Amino acid sequence: MKNIRILLFMAVISCMSIAVSSCGSNAAKTESATKGKEYTSAYICPMHCDGSGSDKMGTCPVCGMDYVKNEDHKADGHSH
Repeated sequence: MKNIRILLFMAVISCMSIAVSSCGSNAAKTESATKGKEYTSAYICPMHCDGSGSDKMGTCPVCGMDYVKNEDHKADGHSH
C-alpha cells in the first residue's frame, strides 16, 4: 500500500513538471509568431493567416477575408 502511494505521488509530480515545462515553450512561440508579415504589414488579415499581409488593400490569399488596416504598423519599421 505504501509503495502505491509513493508511485502515485511520483506520477503526479511528473505530470505537473511536464505541464509547467510545456507552458513555458508556448509563450516563446507566441511571442515570436507575432513578428511575421501577417502581423507587421500595413494591411493584415483579421485571422492572421500564414503568408498574408500586404502594403495595399486586398484580400487574404489563404482565407479570402478582406484585409484591414493595421493600426500598429510603422511605415519605417521603427517603434518610435
